[in-house]
Amino acid sequence: MSTASDAAPAPRSAAFGDGAVSHWYREPGLPAPGDRLPGPRTADVCLVGAGYTGLWTAYYLKKARPDLRIVVLEKEFAGFGASGRNGGWVVGELAGSRERYARRHGREAAAELQRAMFATVDEILRVAEDEGIDADLVKGGVLNTARNAAQAARVRALVEENRAWGWTPDDMVLLSGREADARIGIAGQRAATFSPHCARVQPAKLARGLAATVRALGVEIFEDTPVLRLVPRRDGRPAAAVTPYGTVTAEYVLRATEGFTARMAGHRRDWLPMNSSMIVTTPLPDAVWDAIGWRNGEVLGDMAHYYMYAQRTADGRIAFGGRGRPYRYGSGVDDAGATAPGTVDQLWRMLTGMFPGVAGEASVDHAWSGVLGVPRDWCSTAVVDHHTGLGHAGGYTGHGVATTNLAGRTLRDLVLRRDSELTALPWVNWRVRRWEPEPLRWLGVQAMYALYQVADGREAASDAPRTSVVARVADAITGH
Repeated sequence: MSTASDAAPAPRSAAFGDGAVSHWYREPGLPAPGDRLPGPRTADVCLVGAGYTGLWTAYYLKKARPDLRIVVLEKEFAGFGASGRNGGWVVGELAGSRERYARRHGREAAAELQRAMFATVDEILRVAEDEGIDADLVKGGVLNTARNAAQAARVRALVEENRAWGWTPDDMVLLSGREADARIGIAGQRAATFSPHCARVQPAKLARGLAATVRALGVEIFEDTPVLRLVPRRDGRPAAAVTPYGTVTAEYVLRATEGFTARMAGHRRDWLPMNSSMIVTTPLPDAVWDAIGWRNGEVLGDMAHYYMYAQRTADGRIAFGGRGRPYRYGSGVDDAGATAPGTVDQLWRMLTGMFPGVAGEASVDHAWSGVLGVPRDWCSTAVVDHHTGLGHAGGYTGHGVATTNLAGRTLRDLVLRRDSELTALPWVNWRVRRWEPEPLRWLGVQAMYALYQVADGREAASDAPRTSVVARVADAITGH
């Protein structure tokens, strides 16, 4: 298997940028942080983090109870983290293991969570339309491609497994290579799955649109305001979020920090900050698009272990992502989005391997990185503790664009003490043990992704219709 060091580097355009949060801010512009918290504040609900989780929660709470005093605290600016850097998949897939949820709560409960995720895609489209949020949303579905025999076998097994969980042909279909190429022409495509439960989105536009919407509803968002620690409710005193500029006291303080959670005091090993990187091409010529197709707004993934994700952007580029350098020692976070040249080259080779016609016709226009939160059992959660007044949601393992919306509606019902279909879902108040201390954490993640790369290489070389045993070893290491 080739590496970045033994292949030609990716061509960069004259406008090539590295970091600067993400390409998604090119059109709307990179915002300057808004006003800091001016001093002590009292609220009914305080949300820590102005990404999708915090913004959706504020939105649904304010819609349900316009009288609520809601404060959102953000270290940088609204949409700075994964909400403004992701691949733009509003995908109705579980952010977690349905088998694990089923073991604790039963098979039907896990199936109900999946149905709630499917419905969440349409809920996001509804809110965007109702609130006039223009975020390039197109419900074109998701295609996951298989390009060797082992991947094709996994595609067929996935469809059969989903049928056993109640998925219908309206939820997912198996495509032959020819049928898949009719949607998106990919070199070496053997088979694919297609599900309609996904929409393409321009992430930064959605984040900025949500921020403007909740501000208009009367929610206070204070930016450039880091939260130093959270204080539970006790001795008759409310919960609190402590900042350098004052303390916000509230009946409920909800943490919505996802991949940045490890930076908060007392939470360093709660969720592992997994790094993911992206590149975006210069706009492709019409002749290249004519050859590729990709006309219906589908987002694209694959069945490799070291997987990729991509979309055709509204302005005719390919945005393409993968893990790159997956984890930094000590749960470090490079929050400026800077991306190593070797990662850019790796992603370019993957992109042009799938779309050879892009080589020579386009270049890399921008590269960036971000972090997502990964719990020890890879299952997301939404939690509110009515005794302490503290709560949180996250651990979305890369499926956060849609799951944050479900989290926002669920946290609303939990805070308002509503017994609803949402509060009965199995991810509510889900608890899991913390990650191991260093160096075990770093060694485990590095080993997992190194083995996944080896497994992908062996499957491609042998073209045997079975998953590499090396990949199973990697899964066992971290419980993926």
